[in-house]
Amino acid sequence: MTLVQMQPRSAGAPLVAQTVDKVMEAAGPQVCDDMTVEVALSVMASARAGHLLVCDDDGLCTGVVTRARLDAVRDSAAYTDRVRLRDILGDRGPFASPMTMMVEADHAMRYRRLDALPVVDEQGVALGVLALAR
Repeated sequence: MTLVQMQPRSAGAPLVAQTVDKVMEAAGPQVCDDMTVEVALSVMASARAGHLLVCDDDGLCTGVVTRARLDAVRDSAAYTDRVRLRDILGDRGPFASPMTMMVEADHAMRYRRLDALPVVDEQGVALGVLALAR
């Protein structure tokens, strides 16, 4: 897999020395963490998005959810229609700073098996997202 907006590369090719802010996508759909999984799936479908940035009541990014994650939660035995996004996110993060080097972000995403990584400013406001190309 390669990161969005990057040129395809072989497995052994080094990443160009650049920062995340050069290749991140616009933040895209952002939702509040008190939204239910069902509503989040509807928002995702109507926005034709593969992920949603999740924010708290203060507008600070708390994480990102993907369609695969929401589908897995909905298909679990413990699922009810009252499950909220904050219930499935757990701890805040991980995040990238706009000045994070791409090689670091690429490593973090592969190591943690992330499809999307929010890019936030110093206050925690979402600026964009790094997403793996499919």
